[in-house]
Amino acid sequence: METTSLKSILDNDFYKFTMQHAVIKLFPKAKVRYGFINRGKHIFPAGFAALLQKSVNEMANLRLTKEEKHYLAHYCPYLDPTYLDFLQGYVFDPSEVHISQEGSEIKVTVEGFWYRTILWEVPLMALISELFYKSNHLIRLNDEAIKKLTKDKIDNYNKIGVSILEFGTRRRHSYEVHNLVNETLRTYGGQSFIGTSNVHFAMQNNKRPLGTHAHEWFMFHAAQYGFKMANSTGLENWTKVYGGDLGIALTDTYTTDIFFNQFDKKYSKLFDGVRHDSGDPIEFAQKVISHYTKMGIDPKSKTIVFSDSLNFDKVKRIADFCNDKIKMSFGIGTNFTNDVGLPAMNMVIKLTEAKPDNTHWQGVVKLSDEKNKNTGTPEMIALAKEVLGIK
Repeated sequence: METTSLKSILDNDFYKFTMQHAVIKLFPKAKVRYGFINRGKHIFPAGFAALLQKSVNEMANLRLTKEEKHYLAHYCPYLDPTYLDFLQGYVFDPSEVHISQEGSEIKVTVEGFWYRTILWEVPLMALISELFYKSNHLIRLNDEAIKKLTKDKIDNYNKIGVSILEFGTRRRHSYEVHNLVNETLRTYGGQSFIGTSNVHFAMQNNKRPLGTHAHEWFMFHAAQYGFKMANSTGLENWTKVYGGDLGIALTDTYTTDIFFNQFDKKYSKLFDGVRHDSGDPIEFAQKVISHYTKMGIDPKSKTIVFSDSLNFDKVKRIADFCNDKIKMSFGIGTNFTNDVGLPAMNMVIKLTEAKPDNTHWQGVVKLSDEKNKNTGTPEMIALAKEVLGIK
C-alpha cells in the first residue's frame, strides 16, 4: 500500500510555530516526551506501524521554501528573522519518533529537545488519521459531495453572521479533503470565513495563519515552576516574547476557575481575549463576561474563541447568547475536515513528561473542564488537584 506524505513543512497548526519560536528563546535546553492516546479505541490493521514509520521517515525530506519563508516574514512580523532562518534549516528527525504495534493497537511516542520535537504532534496525527482510513479501505463521500457539504455549512454561518476559523488539521480525513474544504471556504466564505490555523493552507488563501498557544505551553510551565505558578508564568513568558501580539489566552489547562483566579487585571487588559476548549460554552461565556466586568473592562472589547467540537447548532446557541455581550469567533475542526460519511477519529497526542534545564524528568498533567479530557498519571493528577485545591 502507498504511504501518505506531507507536501509542506508548513502543513501544521500555527501555534506549533509560535510556541517553537518562544521555546527557542526561553527554554532551549528543555526536553519533553509526547504520547499517542487512542480515545476512540480505534482498531488498526496489521502492518499499520510500518506504514506510519515510512511516512514519518519521508518527513525528513521536508524543507521550508523561500516562498514560504517570505510568506511568514510578511504575515507574521512578530516571528524573529533569526527564527525564520532556523526554520529554513530545520529538518524533521524521525529518530525522535518511536512507533510500535501489538495486535490492533499502536504505540507512538516522541522524545527530544522541546524546541525540535514540538513540530511533530499535529502532522503525526494527520498522518495517523489519513493512513487509518486508507489502510482500512474505507470509502469517503466524493469530492462534489464534500464541496456541497462545506458550502452549505459556510452559507449557514454567513446567514447568522459569525466569524469562522478552520481548525481541522489534526483529525482531518486526508490532505485532499482538507484542501477541498479550504478551496470551498475560500470561494464561498463571504464575511464569515476569516482563515485557518493550518499555515500551508493559510498561505494558499493569502491570509495570515490563526492561533496562539496550546495546553503544552502551560503544562511545561507547571513542570518548570510548579502547578500554582503555571498559568501566571506561562502568560508572563508569552508576553515577554510577543508583547501584545498573539493575544488569545487558553484557559482550561488547570480548569477555567483556577485560570481566572490568576488572570489578573494586567493580563486581562493585555490579552485580546480567551479560548474555550472544554466544558459548557454558555457557562464559560458567563464566567468570562463576569470576570471582565469585575475587572472594570468592557466585555464587548474582548473576544472569546470557541473551539470545542463545534457544529452549526452549537455555534448558533453560543452566538445567540453572546450577541451584544462579547465578541466571538468559532474554530471548527473535525466538522469541516472529517465530515465525509465515515466515523471521525477520536485521538490526541499530548505532552506526557518534561525535563526542564538541569532537572529530572517529571510527569505533566492537564486538568480539563471535562474530566474525560484529563491527561496524566493518576498520581500526578491527584497531586495537581491537591496543590491547586481542586476537589
